[in-house]
Amino acid sequence: MWQADATHWQLGDRTDVEILNLLDDHSRFSLASVAFRSVKAPDVLHTFYSAAESYGYPAKFLSDNAAVFSGAPRRGRVVLESELDRLGIESKHSSPYHPQTCGKVERFHQTLKRYLSRQAPAQNLAHLQLQLDTFRMYYNQQRPHRSVDGRTPFQAFQARLKASPTLLTPPVQYRVRRDKLDSGGRVTIRYLGRLRHLHVSYKHRGRAVTLLVAGPHLRVVADDGSILRELMLDPTRDYQPVPRHDTATMS
Repeated sequence: MWQADATHWQLGDRTDVEILNLLDDHSRFSLASVAFRSVKAPDVLHTFYSAAESYGYPAKFLSDNAAVFSGAPRRGRVVLESELDRLGIESKHSSPYHPQTCGKVERFHQTLKRYLSRQAPAQNLAHLQLQLDTFRMYYNQQRPHRSVDGRTPFQAFQARLKASPTLLTPPVQYRVRRDKLDSGGRVTIRYLGRLRHLHVSYKHRGRAVTLLVAGPHLRVVADDGSILRELMLDPTRDYQPVPRHDTATMS
């Protein structure tokens, strides 16, 4: 099981930023520690896939109920939850106002911030990311951890077989792309060497979106994590069919 959470930090000029941390529950191995101006739902998914490419997919994923992790407060599901479902990974969330459930990644935040407070204030995100990368290497491979019998997290992570998701063959050719819907609520993407045009929604025209592509499976996601359109690309058509609920709007 992996734990995930974001925490706040400040650059040297007092600009507020966020750090997204992914931690292996058993070994406390730091899977990812990435700095963002503000963590958005697509950032979480991209970080998850980057970690999975390096360390394999977990059987479970635990987080709190922040909007980038959980759609429950809006009676829906965010893109991360939808992807975890598709991969056969169990999505778990802590109870509201009960941070102890994600206590291991919360404790990691504290250790990380103690380290950062002893460093020269980061001048920008790239500088902060360099500090995070340096800390991860020290934390994972050199610093003994009392919770794993004095071993380093790397030693504990390598010592046991990992549980796997129920879907053993995750999608290939995963891509993430930022774009903007045109004045008609449309977007264009290249698939199998040809440009494909698809209508998303006229009411969202001009809106910034993230395209999440796994083979022919495409999701158009807003910055708040809501899915504006989901479809399987039809390789025989350059202009993908318009959703039925938008046909009346366009006519």
